[in-house]
Amino acid sequence: MTGTDVRNEAEDSGPSGYAAARLRLLGEEARSGPPRRAALAGLTDDWLAGLFTAGAQDLRGVSLVAVGGYGRGELSPRSDLDLLLLHDGNAPDAVAALADRLWYPVWDLGLALDHSVRTPAEARRTAGEDLKAHLGLLDARHLAGDLGLTAALRTTVLADWRNQAPKRLPELRDLCVERAERQGELQYLLEPDLKEARGGLRDATALRAVAASWLADAPREGLADARRRLLDARDALHLATGRATDRLALQEQDQVAAELGLLDADTLLRQVYEAARVISYASDVTWREVGRVLRSRAVRPRLRAMLGGGRPVAERSPLAEGVVEQDGEAVLARSARPERDPVLPLRAAAAAAQAGLPLSLHAVRRLAAVARPLPTPWPAEAREQLVTLLGSGRPTVDVWEALEAEGLISRLLPDWERVRCRPQRNAVHIWTVDRHLIETAVRASELTRRVSRPDLLLVSALLHDIGKGWPGDHSVAGEIIAKDVAARIGFDPADAAVLSTLVRHHLLLIETATRRDLDDPATVRAVADAVGTQSTLELLHALTEADALATGPAAWSSWRGSLVADLVRRVGAVLAGDGPDEPEPAAPTAEQERLAIEAFRTGSPVLALRAQPEPVGEPAGEEETPGAPEPLGVELLIAVPDQPAVLPAVAGVLAVHRLTVRTAELRTLRLPDDVDDGAVLLLNWRVAAEYGSLPQAARLRADLVRALDGSLDIAGRLAERDAAYPRRRGWTAPPPRVTVDPAASHHATVIEVRTQDAPGLLFRIGMALEKAGVQVRSMHVSTLGANAVDAFYVTTGTGAPLQDGDAASLARVLEETLRG
Repeated sequence: MTGTDVRNEAEDSGPSGYAAARLRLLGEEARSGPPRRAALAGLTDDWLAGLFTAGAQDLRGVSLVAVGGYGRGELSPRSDLDLLLLHDGNAPDAVAALADRLWYPVWDLGLALDHSVRTPAEARRTAGEDLKAHLGLLDARHLAGDLGLTAALRTTVLADWRNQAPKRLPELRDLCVERAERQGELQYLLEPDLKEARGGLRDATALRAVAASWLADAPREGLADARRRLLDARDALHLATGRATDRLALQEQDQVAAELGLLDADTLLRQVYEAARVISYASDVTWREVGRVLRSRAVRPRLRAMLGGGRPVAERSPLAEGVVEQDGEAVLARSARPERDPVLPLRAAAAAAQAGLPLSLHAVRRLAAVARPLPTPWPAEAREQLVTLLGSGRPTVDVWEALEAEGLISRLLPDWERVRCRPQRNAVHIWTVDRHLIETAVRASELTRRVSRPDLLLVSALLHDIGKGWPGDHSVAGEIIAKDVAARIGFDPADAAVLSTLVRHHLLLIETATRRDLDDPATVRAVADAVGTQSTLELLHALTEADALATGPAAWSSWRGSLVADLVRRVGAVLAGDGPDEPEPAAPTAEQERLAIEAFRTGSPVLALRAQPEPVGEPAGEEETPGAPEPLGVELLIAVPDQPAVLPAVAGVLAVHRLTVRTAELRTLRLPDDVDDGAVLLLNWRVAAEYGSLPQAARLRADLVRALDGSLDIAGRLAERDAAYPRRRGWTAPPPRVTVDPAASHHATVIEVRTQDAPGLLFRIGMALEKAGVQVRSMHVSTLGANAVDAFYVTTGTGAPLQDGDAASLARVLEETLRG
């Protein structure tokens, strides 16, 4: 039977004919999705129009209007009928009688009805008082009666909505936020509400309302398809249950999947999650744009008054090479060339997350469209930027979702596609597999001060459940994937082995601690054999805690934490040996020795910048961008006659010139016997420009001379620069951790600093050490992502290690300095 036949049957037979035609339509397997919803709406339109015509007779100034979901023509099998009987107020008794003739047949069929009888003025007043009523009227659709009355109301309601947008849109956003807090996020729930949860049909409707305001618009790519998928799932849910429900309960998911022709319930959930993710991301972008527009509208009148008219230029402040902040977002700089800079997507993402800023939609789409793929293995800068992104705490989530929305994550990490939107049918887990991995990285970022290799901790957090996209034991599958991914992103074989071990055994500590007898030496020995080294053990301990915290509230407790800590202590004792002594410095190269001799003879610093570019996969014949910084900077060699305050002077000059220190070593170099018996401090550092090109060596040397003689006010210069930029609302890093390792050296006291990398960090540490009156015998500095892990071998003025109390006091002073 065709759609026309069904409608004719409904018209010919009255309510019973409509019921039969409706039942037949819903039973047609060949028609589903948008065609069935449209047919059901059309069938219902004809039936209600017939009821209206029969009851209205000679009545004028009355119309029947569909609003809300019915107004949009989106009737699911058990949807409410949202109806408005609109009248001009001239015949209230006749209108009341008409309403009875309309509503009672609907009720008699057992259909849910949301109805009202109003004049245009009453409808407009109600909309002004009730946001939900106003939203429903935005989708008003004429069914029968006075078309001019309906059209006039639509015009008035839309005009009011646009005029009141600065007031109504913040109200709508608050409504969406409150609903999300109450219902949760659709893309992660095992029993989601398809309509009310964040990313559901209510949010899709809210985006339509924002677009109707003409104030902002949602990203349209994929949005209509996502909305259709959720409506299809709701249709199937209504048919499977026979009830007007929007909650996709566990016991009904297989039947709903079968109704949709899907393989199983997991496939259903994954489709629902993907649709919700599209709507959620579109909502984030849209509400951000609404806020930006409203802020600019509030500021511009004041600026025009101050500046005498004209349009203000948006301020842009640099975040990283090729990335700037503008209007509260991280955007690409005008000079950025993503088609020539394959690291730019990760650099932009890391800079945005570190600053606590969203990555603009335009920037992400441009990167997705034109950025070249990274070579294999990745250049070191790309790996560093990935680690920085993962270590940025809570802001990582939004930035990661922005990259994922445009397909950049799957392009960077192809194995990610198998875990994306994958549900976890375990009551303990509150996230999908992919979101759980990111949540684990967020939790791990709070624990980076506990480990000597925060980069390995963060990457293992990202990969520990990557095997859940494959059949079999996910830890076994994940071990293989992790080793492959580690090699692809540029870790050396030793680090790749550690990462694969962490992934393979990420459940080892928690399972052993809670299920085995820790007093049995064989239990502890088995864990020690699996882990292998102390450094891997500390990484596994932190990963275990981060994984459990990211799983859900039921997965971690103080009791579980104490059991794991006890096991780690016992395993550590088995693995323990004498701590390594301070490494013997390598023999100086000919260039280092030449610089040292020149510095000693001239009595002033001598330096050399030696570029060591790292290939980033440029095609042959393509010329380099002039002035572009090297991915990991350049090698900076400095020789300075032994004197006080060299470390803060050098570090301060580099900070003033906006140079980031990647690695740094300082040691005392004895001159050859045939030259002199004096000593020179040799600094071998790897530095990179925060953005722009590197300064000239002569300029660096001139400022270093001034810093050493006290004529360059480094602290003042850095303070002025910090004051010039407002504090951003970025992620709050975990507090610094300064420890003393008494077994690390027999000749010096080793002070280890783990903290967030920041401009001027080494200058502040150097000044604190200088004020404490200790000598830095050598130092070993590394920056792993956004984390600085620095070891300083210090002695007293006489060259002896510090007393235990003095060392502990110095550690406290350094922590207080870094906290400040």
